[in-house]
Amino acid sequence: MASTSYETVIGLEAHVQLATQSKAFCADRNVFGAEPNRNISAISLGYPGTLPMLNEVQVRFAVKLGLALGCRINPRSTFDRKNYFYADLPKGYQITQDENPICLGGGLPLRLLGTAEEKRTVRLHHIHMEEDAGKSIHAADDPFTRVDLNRAGTPLLEIVTEPDLRSAEEVDAFMNGMRRLVRWLGVSDGNMQEGSLRCDVNISVRPSGQEAYGTRCEIKNMNSMKFARQAVAYEVERQIGLLENGEMVQQQTRQYHPEDGTTSALRDKEDAHDYRYFPDPDLPPVVISEQFIEEVRAEIDVLPWEAFEELVSHYGLEPADADLLSEDRETYLSFVRCAAHSPSVPDLAKLWLNRLGPWLAERGIPPTQLPLTPEQLAAFQNLILEGNVAAAAATSKLLPSLLAAPEDPLQRATDLGLLQNTDTDFLGRLVDEVLAEFPDKAAAYRKGKTGLIGFFMGEVMKRSQGSAGPQETKALLEARLGA
Repeated sequence: MASTSYETVIGLEAHVQLATQSKAFCADRNVFGAEPNRNISAISLGYPGTLPMLNEVQVRFAVKLGLALGCRINPRSTFDRKNYFYADLPKGYQITQDENPICLGGGLPLRLLGTAEEKRTVRLHHIHMEEDAGKSIHAADDPFTRVDLNRAGTPLLEIVTEPDLRSAEEVDAFMNGMRRLVRWLGVSDGNMQEGSLRCDVNISVRPSGQEAYGTRCEIKNMNSMKFARQAVAYEVERQIGLLENGEMVQQQTRQYHPEDGTTSALRDKEDAHDYRYFPDPDLPPVVISEQFIEEVRAEIDVLPWEAFEELVSHYGLEPADADLLSEDRETYLSFVRCAAHSPSVPDLAKLWLNRLGPWLAERGIPPTQLPLTPEQLAAFQNLILEGNVAAAAATSKLLPSLLAAPEDPLQRATDLGLLQNTDTDFLGRLVDEVLAEFPDKAAAYRKGKTGLIGFFMGEVMKRSQGSAGPQETKALLEARLGA
């Protein structure tokens, strides 16, 4: 465990691959999982004489994300070349934005999952547009490194935070919040396992109370939050250990080893001058009008943290349920449409999470195509709340039947024989039959074995084919057995 005499300081560089149909600066297909080196062209490979062409959708998605995060949209942003040489960077440089990024400032509300309280906002320094590199594949049993350039040129947004994070848990919360947001906005699928969302983690430690930051180390390309948490924990302990031994922390780029949870140095950390940035001569400035900004702003309605707050404060849901129901925009919008008619929204939330959501996911049906209307769901809930159908029978028999062939729930419950019978004369005859058949158990109950009430209830239910009203049945049994 990290010493309390030191404070951890973390800044992130989150990389979001955008869900555009084509790459950032050419018409190559932007799709994951294709056969290696198929989605390439002379432009993405950087052949001499080729010219990049700006992808307008990348600009639109950048503005959309920036507006959602409260950024100032730069009316005139520019592209630069970041020069370095590696096998998976075919041009020998990366087109990016250095001096004039498209989005400035802003912040992401940070809330640890499962809690209702918004902890604080993690400030952003900027968001810039760039292109991705290819992918180097280092197989343990292969003497060669293989290079797949399908990813080269994929449009990226890099979100650079201020050093506002203080723990691995906050890194986790930030990345989960960012994944939820980009999916909500439809700008990225956010699949970390496919590299659509990943981050570089810049970590330093400093004595508690010290204002100056310590020397930072960067851990590259974390695309698993489990590994990111482990990497942060290890790196904090490593840096504190060095300081405690009187040694200096060296500014480095490090890699994480999941097999043992450690990090190791890759190279000394580069500074901006090492990349020899200069303006890209082939791409003009990106000039964004107020009209374009307002057009994009109109595409944004409620945001995920606003949806969470509404579910908790307005509808009275538990934070854990609100988390799940605000995970994606379609689920949230579909749920609140149903909640507007529901006689009990907290009960509807449990029904959605435990029954409706899994049913939709199993069949690959989007929430917007739920077969039941909000009015039918409300009628279904009322049958349970008013005691007309037992909850167990409603969820195990009535609901599957309605999802398969929607109809008025009361009519379907009647057809299935699920309506509870509260006729005391009818129930009294069944109770008398059961007690007459099991006099020894009735005697045992009267001598103190009150747990037998469940046995008697079960027997009455069998004779009524599940239609006996449980409250009425129990009251009759207790009256007879107490006589």
